[in-house]
Amino acid sequence: MTTVYLLDGTRIRTTDDFWHAIGEAVNGPGGYFGRNLDALADCLGGGFGTPDDGDFAVEWHDHGVSREHLGHAETIRQLELRLARCHPANRPAVAAELAEARAGRGPTVFDRLVTIFEERAPGALRFL
Repeated sequence: MTTVYLLDGTRIRTTDDFWHAIGEAVNGPGGYFGRNLDALADCLGGGFGTPDDGDFAVEWHDHGVSREHLGHAETIRQLELRLARCHPANRPAVAAELAEARAGRGPTVFDRLVTIFEERAPGALRFL
């Protein structure tokens, strides 16, 4: 039987809101299920609260609200944070991503989250 985790998209307005929501959906109050994109990918691979057999789904209710809030404005905010703390060798690439986001182009935070689900847990993400 598939284990289903619920995300309330009306409560996801920032990237931090997403980490909080997915952590609590999978592992209860205060739960952890990643705090960055790489950690999310690792968690989706198993061993961090999902069933051992990998039979789970994440139902993202009101995902349109989250999509809007995790759009280019939030992507810009996240890239500015990354640019401020990344290794100097990575700054040109992050700056280029930031310029694209400021122009309203390129993948958003929402797009990146969806891509990670598609790659690491194909079919597990359901939009409602």
